[in-house]
Amino acid sequence: MNIAVLGCSGSIGTQTLDVARHHSSQVQILALSVHHNTKKLVEAAREFSCSYVAVTDPAHSDDSVLQELPQETKLLVGPEALVTLATLPEVDCVVSAVVGFAGIESNYAAAKAGKRLAYANKESIVVGGDLIMPLLHPGQLIPVDSEHSAIFQCLQGEQKASLYRIWLTCSGGPFFGKVKQELEHVTVQDALAHPTWSMGSKITIDSATLMNKGLEVIEACHLFDVPEDKITVLIQRQSRIHSMVEFRDGSIKAQLGASDMRACIRYALSYPKRWDSPEAERIDWGSEPPITFNEPDMETFGCLKLARQASRTGRTMPCAMNAANEVANAAFRRGDCGFLDIERTCAAVMEHHTIRPVESVHQLEEVDAESRAQAREYLAGRL
Repeated sequence: MNIAVLGCSGSIGTQTLDVARHHSSQVQILALSVHHNTKKLVEAAREFSCSYVAVTDPAHSDDSVLQELPQETKLLVGPEALVTLATLPEVDCVVSAVVGFAGIESNYAAAKAGKRLAYANKESIVVGGDLIMPLLHPGQLIPVDSEHSAIFQCLQGEQKASLYRIWLTCSGGPFFGKVKQELEHVTVQDALAHPTWSMGSKITIDSATLMNKGLEVIEACHLFDVPEDKITVLIQRQSRIHSMVEFRDGSIKAQLGASDMRACIRYALSYPKRWDSPEAERIDWGSEPPITFNEPDMETFGCLKLARQASRTGRTMPCAMNAANEVANAAFRRGDCGFLDIERTCAAVMEHHTIRPVESVHQLEEVDAESRAQAREYLAGRL
């Protein structure tokens, strides 16, 4: 199977390459992209003898390290290169590991071209699910997020009419148990100290605010065609149960495993089969600590509440909320605002947003740009 990895230098991208190393007889890395990390791009292109690579930030198109690319490797430059890679005739599967809204055009194009999608770019489904999901045939999109991979696995062999509830699990992040006033002065370093998962900085901050779980609620609504009130978020501090599905007869299926994204990536690439994986992390369940459950505190972690509100509102509201969150999340990581300003920024942009039906990728790009501008104005004290 020929694979294009969009966003190969991030957490999901690098772990996808690790899966490919262990399963070289099943996987051929044909194309890779990065935004600006050209050093990692060249290293991976040389290791996997890639036919195509892309640098989406034109400011890095002349980095000297690119001269070390294999002679037979074709270099593409600019954001539009993602669409080119995602629709290459020889690509069978696109691993969508680009962070944030930036992945929407390539994901839409890949879906339209009938490519298999191993999907980790939740934001493009959150924002553009109304456009992308109708393009897909069964089994074309396999989620890579641990929770949605778990739900997908639990639903195998089941009838949709039998589904009663999705239990979407959540570690609770580094600030579980704290009250709101305790979060006013937390630092970036505090927020990046995730208790169970090793992830990129953007998603780790989203996990600390619980916005990540809110985005996953919206994503699950699209992926599994269920209303928002059929999804219950459940704190599972040990991150051993990755999610559960309850059926109308009272039975519940849960998917358990190590906190290792490579398991989800491996499943997405091997589906509907499962590969022999001696490298997989194994758990000695007899020595595991007790598994616990709690309800989320949506007053302290208001981003989850806002995301559920955006899900119920639908249309372009998730796009506006996501844009505001991306701006505020980045501002917090730079030290330009406080932790609770992320929630406040999202609330302000959502309050000012004029809701309309989702019509096109171009329209969503306009909503995204407008909402980002409003978020920056709010953070500057002008909204």
